[in-house]
Order: sequence, then C-alpha cells, then structure tokens
Amino acid sequence: MARPLSRKILHGLEEPIFERLPQSVIANFDRPRSENALLWNCFYPRGTPGLDWRKLASLRPCWGTALDASREADDLLKPYFWGYDVSGSRLTHLDEVLMAVDGPGPKTEVDLFLMGRSKLIVVEAKHTAGLGRCSRYQAGRCPEIHASPSAEDDPCRYWLPGAGEMSAELDFGARPVPGDEAPACSLHYQLARTLLVGKELARRHKLEFHLWLILPRRSWRGYQAAWLDFARRVQSEAIWRRMRVLAWEAIQSYSA
Repeated sequence: MARPLSRKILHGLEEPIFERLPQSVIANFDRPRSENALLWNCFYPRGTPGLDWRKLASLRPCWGTALDASREADDLLKPYFWGYDVSGSRLTHLDEVLMAVDGPGPKTEVDLFLMGRSKLIVVEAKHTAGLGRCSRYQAGRCPEIHASPSAEDDPCRYWLPGAGEMSAELDFGARPVPGDEAPACSLHYQLARTLLVGKELARRHKLEFHLWLILPRRSWRGYQAAWLDFARRVQSEAIWRRMRVLAWEAIQSYSA
C-alpha cells in the first residue's frame, strides 16, 4: 500500500508526480526539518510554468561569481523534482546517465533539476544534513584503502575510466592506496557524483551546466570549508564559474 502523503506538502497534492516518486522520497517529507518538504514547498509554487533564468541569476549568492544575465536570451527553467516533472514524467536521459556514472549499484539522487532551452541547473538542497560522504569508506569497506582478497576484482568505479571517473573532473590527488587517511573522494562523495551526473546529462541535452547548493543562510558558515575545498578541486574553470551557493531566503524572495 502506498504511503499516505505528508501534511507537510502545502501545495500540489493532486499532482501526478506523487504517484511516481519512490517511497523513500515520500517518507522524507515527514522527517523533522525535512529537506524534501522545504524543496517542494519553496519551488513548486514558483515553478509553474517555469522559473525565469534572469531573475534567478540576479539573486545574491552566499558564494559564487556574479551573474549578469540581462543581456542573455530569456530562458524559462522547468523544474524536475528528484528527476520527475510535476506530471510524473521522467527527465529524458537521466536513467541512462545514472547507469553510466553509478553503474548497477545505488544511484545518485539529485534533489532538483532546472532545465531550460540553453541551461541545466543541478541543485543539491540542504536544510540540516551535512554533505554526503562515502558510506563504504566510513564502514571500512573502501576497495582502494581497506584492502581485501577481492579488492582487485571489485575496484571503486569512481577511479576507473568512464563517465564515473571523478579524477577526470576533480583534483582528488593520487588514487588511494591501503593505509591512506580519508581521501578527498570520500569527503566530497555526494557533490562529486552530483557534478558528474549533471555534466553528463547537460552534455547529452547540449545544455550549459550549472551546479548549485541551496542551504539556510545561517548555516553557510558550517558548510563553507567543505564547499570551498570541493570548489578548488574542480578542474574546469567554466564549471567553477557556474557554481553557486544560494540561501533558501534568496529563493523565497523570487517572485514570478
């Protein structure tokens, strides 16, 4: 039986997306200080039929280069919540990209995609949770560092050539070896995977890729060191210039 929808969903209960979302996403709405509820209630009422790129670009960031979109062509950004638009349709090419980046295991769950005619903004939304780290390393099961007889048969795919190779886009140093301390790929696991998924998805759609982190303004100081360390490792200057940290308060100031 499907889980009843949360009372924290303040808008759009009738939308078909709620028939398609995984139960794990639905369950998150009932958690205290739910990030999913905040994301939906903030973006849904502002996202129909889409969000104006120029207005979004004009929002003052906590971190990021200034964006002057006044001379750019209009672009209306359609929201895809956890990979689905409000009608329940899956974002084209997303599942192919997730398989290419993550392989057959657990897939990267991107909170929000904003897709326009020329741009793709990939959003990681935070409320109280920290930036995700590698659970295999934390559990002592990293195939690169916590060597085992089967490690050679099961290397970390994020160090192998292909769409999931983190070191192709990020300066994570040398490949980890047994005995290493926590490597950068573990510390920045969530953001690294999100960047890889967004870049590959934008490539397939022939769109300009942007990576945004949204968090409460008062919490920025707690995330700042991790974000700055991640940002300095991004090897593409073009991607670095299109990365931003925005406060929820800034998004809430957006008006159609």
